[in-house]
Amino acid sequence: MTDKFDKTPADEPPSDPAVVKASSTTPDQIKAIPVRHWGRWVSGVIVVALLGSLVYSFSQGDVNWDTVGDFIFDDRILAGMGRTVLISVLSMLIGLILGVVFAVMRLSKNPVTGAVSWLYIWFFRGTPVYVQLLLWFNLALIFPVLNLGFYKDEMVDVMTPFMVALLGLGLNEGAYMAEIVRAGIQSVDEGQTEASHALGMSNGKTMRRVVLPQAMRVIVPPTGNEFINLLKTSSLVSAVQYTDLLRAATNIGSTSFAVMEMLLVASVWYLALTSVFSVGQYYVERYYARGSLRQLPKTPWQKVKANLLSLNSPRGV
Repeated sequence: MTDKFDKTPADEPPSDPAVVKASSTTPDQIKAIPVRHWGRWVSGVIVVALLGSLVYSFSQGDVNWDTVGDFIFDDRILAGMGRTVLISVLSMLIGLILGVVFAVMRLSKNPVTGAVSWLYIWFFRGTPVYVQLLLWFNLALIFPVLNLGFYKDEMVDVMTPFMVALLGLGLNEGAYMAEIVRAGIQSVDEGQTEASHALGMSNGKTMRRVVLPQAMRVIVPPTGNEFINLLKTSSLVSAVQYTDLLRAATNIGSTSFAVMEMLLVASVWYLALTSVFSVGQYYVERYYARGSLRQLPKTPWQKVKANLLSLNSPRGV
């Protein structure tokens, strides 16, 4: 026989009508009300207002926008843009090669190669690239003749504007790439190198086949940023008479008296170039991230396709 004192509070039916009503409500009947973020709306309105005022200010300025449209595809501008891309790509290739070489030298146990690598990085990172370009451009003042034994020529004939731009940008970029590559190599666990040596692989083969492929995941993102920065820094070569995009635009502006319009034309093309290479950088980073992520994030195009399919699909499916 069960005593009345053996009943627990959980066995007794609730007497409160509100509790009974709440307990009979199914999860499907609960309506979630999102929290209103008024700060987001206020900040959005402020940003849009500031952008609108900026656009309005430019529209009221004394800028001949028809001139900008007339020269945007001018042959001289397109030729300058091609030279900008050429000098940037070649300088980046030189920087990559030098970066790998000097990074390996700095990590070497040889004190001589380590000191030479440190000295190279110290000099080219410690002096402005503009100064380096001027040094190469005026090299004939201290070395009138280049004599290598097997090759002899006047320095002014050797140091053409293209060669000055290539050496100035490439050697400077090599110093920065050396630090990026060194950081990527040091990010690989030392056990990988020890295991490779245990299998009988040499130091060079271990670096090529084991360490560098794994370090690429760390090296690629800052390398892409360096190239985009180099693309913009290449505008400094106009000071050494190399007819790049900026110099082509300023030459046209000085003869047509449309200085501001030509600077806007150059800005439009620099923005277009950096945008294109930024997309390429995204997909290169995605390629080298395959081994570190279980599932790669969707690309912007894949996200757009998924959103379109969700809009076209029937509700509730």
